[in-house]
Amino acid sequence: MQFLKVAFVAFTIIPLLISCVNQKQAVTNLQRNDMMIRISEIEVDSNYLEAYNSILKEEAEASVRLEPGVISIYPMYQKDNPTQIRILEVYANREAYESHLKTPHFQKYKTTTLKMINSLRLVDMEAIDAETMPKIFSKMKE
Repeated sequence: MQFLKVAFVAFTIIPLLISCVNQKQAVTNLQRNDMMIRISEIEVDSNYLEAYNSILKEEAEASVRLEPGVISIYPMYQKDNPTQIRILEVYANREAYESHLKTPHFQKYKTTTLKMINSLRLVDMEAIDAETMPKIFSKMKE
């Protein structure tokens, strides 16, 4: 019986506690002020819109999948004007952003879309309610 109690604690309670500690640490990291948030405002040449969107989608997916410090690369377009692209970029910190700029998938995006872009404006943002950010992302299920 003692063995069953020890086994229960070892295989159930301990992993649960570790999971809670890791989740709390992730929330704490997001709540700190070192998180970097940016909105990229991009105007794409309409002649290249389909190709640009395809390249952007590939880059965004690779960034989120491959880079632990990339919390979000979320591309969108204006409904009434699809050449107006906005990208919500959220990075764990400035170092994650700097690392992102050096990745092969970002370099490919940057070099292949350069001629497709009419204008680019990078707007650095600050979260008003950083504590809610983990709740937003935890509501999304794969």
